[in-house]
Amino acid sequence: MSEPILVLILSVVSFFAWIVSTLAGGGSPFVLIPMVNLLMGAASVPPVITIGMFFGNAHRVLIFWRDIDWQLTMWYAPGAIAGAILGAYTFTQIHLDWLQLVIGVFLIASAFLFEIEKSPEKSAELKTDQVKSNADQDPEVTSQTIVQSKFQLKAWHIMPAGFLKAYVSGLVGTTGPVLNPFYLRYGLVKEKMLATKATHMTIIHLVKIITYGAFAAMSREQIVAGLAIGLSAIPANLVGKEILKHMSPQQFRQLVLAFMAIGGTWMLWGQRDLFFDLFGAYRQQFPL
Repeated sequence: MSEPILVLILSVVSFFAWIVSTLAGGGSPFVLIPMVNLLMGAASVPPVITIGMFFGNAHRVLIFWRDIDWQLTMWYAPGAIAGAILGAYTFTQIHLDWLQLVIGVFLIASAFLFEIEKSPEKSAELKTDQVKSNADQDPEVTSQTIVQSKFQLKAWHIMPAGFLKAYVSGLVGTTGPVLNPFYLRYGLVKEKMLATKATHMTIIHLVKIITYGAFAAMSREQIVAGLAIGLSAIPANLVGKEILKHMSPQQFRQLVLAFMAIGGTWMLWGQRDLFFDLFGAYRQQFPL
């Protein structure tokens, strides 16, 4: 396939993927990875997706700058940087497909547990009169209070979580919205979640790009493809930002959970051959 056709296809697919990603709190790799794999092969997925995610998330940082939670980011950065370097280096040495199975199960389980948990919106109904009594209350604070989970996490908890996410991301290409449960439980929604998450992703992908480059794990074709994905995210982010303004925190939360479940299912399906191989080996060793 010629380079112009490749760039055109990836640009169009990326544009719509990033709009969905803005509304669902992430997940554009779930659309882009199969396309990159089909057009360029599995070996191109990590570097191409990394470059595209870096530029797309960096642009989100700019347009949502005022909504970034800097305290959370300061705790996130050290673990994420160390994890990204170690994961990207490990990618140049070995590729572990079974990690995708673990991540897929985690995403589906997290979405399910959030649904069966007593809804934070219902818990907040008892305080509705109290909230309404303050007519001048900051709408953003009100929205954040409504969607907070009853199990609150502290900012420092994200350091080990960020390390693991960054490491696995460097190793297998993407972890999907694996930290979305953390952001939701921490109390981030809509613009605040997108801004903070984009900052964290920018850190991870910048470190991965540097590491891939240091170990000569990127070709010219992969760089061009990554740029096509990343630059197409710029207009998509702007469109998604306008649509997001008309969504309620509850709608945003439900869409995030739905996308987590879809993403987890996609990861499991993508590794179905590995799962059947493992199951077959188990049956041979322990016949009924």
